[in-house]
Amino acid sequence: MTEPTLEIHLTDDDLTAGLRSDARLGLTSTPKTLPPKWFYDARGSRLFEAITELPEYYPTRTERALLDDVVGEIARIAQAEVLVELGAGSAAKTRLLLNALSAEGPLKTYVPQDVSVSALRDAAAQVAAEFPGLAVHGVVSDFTDTLQNLPRGGRRMVAFLGGTIGNLIPSERAEFLAGIQEVLEPGEQLLLGGGLVIDPSVLVPAYDDAAGVTAEFNRNVLYVLNSRLRADFDPELFRHVALWDPDNEWIEMRLEATRELTATVADLDLTVHFDEGEQMRTEISAKFRIEGLTAELDTAGFGVEHVWTDPQSRFALVLAERR
Repeated sequence: MTEPTLEIHLTDDDLTAGLRSDARLGLTSTPKTLPPKWFYDARGSRLFEAITELPEYYPTRTERALLDDVVGEIARIAQAEVLVELGAGSAAKTRLLLNALSAEGPLKTYVPQDVSVSALRDAAAQVAAEFPGLAVHGVVSDFTDTLQNLPRGGRRMVAFLGGTIGNLIPSERAEFLAGIQEVLEPGEQLLLGGGLVIDPSVLVPAYDDAAGVTAEFNRNVLYVLNSRLRADFDPELFRHVALWDPDNEWIEMRLEATRELTATVADLDLTVHFDEGEQMRTEISAKFRIEGLTAELDTAGFGVEHVWTDPQSRFALVLAERR
């Protein structure tokens, strides 16, 4: 077995600086906002894993079942020598791709990317043990601004799964997809997973489960501010809100103050006031229509090779080639 390598472009100090910047901007904006990436400390990651097991939360199991059904076809079309996975995490779904691409023959290298050194080190070691003939080269970075750090060489396929593309507003998506197009060579590919627009009666409960796990996950961003920036938020004074925005076709998660309150963020020398009922947006999760998603890829310089959807048309996998 070849020992996996790890390339670090994002340190804990970098993460803290990013959190400071995002918190100062978001907590002083009207309305207040925080980016969803700050849910994910160790506690937040455990909560999200619990969410994926909930009966209401269909996206993870729908995407995995779809990938399981079509992964052989993806591998035959892609003929990838290098698989790059953005936001790899535990690399659970990736094993389907690795098995299929290895069976096709050309796969030589797996490049998982994530912001967490520990998660990436563990995932890289597990993949290297399971696929002893595969070179594993982890990249610790933020997928939104360090695409240029991805290694070159060999026919690459970049996988961005989980519907995470929906966490970006349209202008951010355009910039992100253009950034991937820029680092790929003509003929190299992007495999993109995206949730589709469905009935809100199914969609909204996926982000507002009866057991309250998503609510606790949402409030976790306040625990992160408390622990990393010496803030004194009382998370229990905030109510979880999830709603469907039919104009933008996205779910919004918000935290709503249940009474008038003031919190301080010591590391920013910042005092934050909330009126009773005031809401702070913590996440959007955009859902797509096939024609809209393929149009965004076309604008970014990709030609769509194939689109797969599950039987209920809740999720799509799109394989696109860099023109």
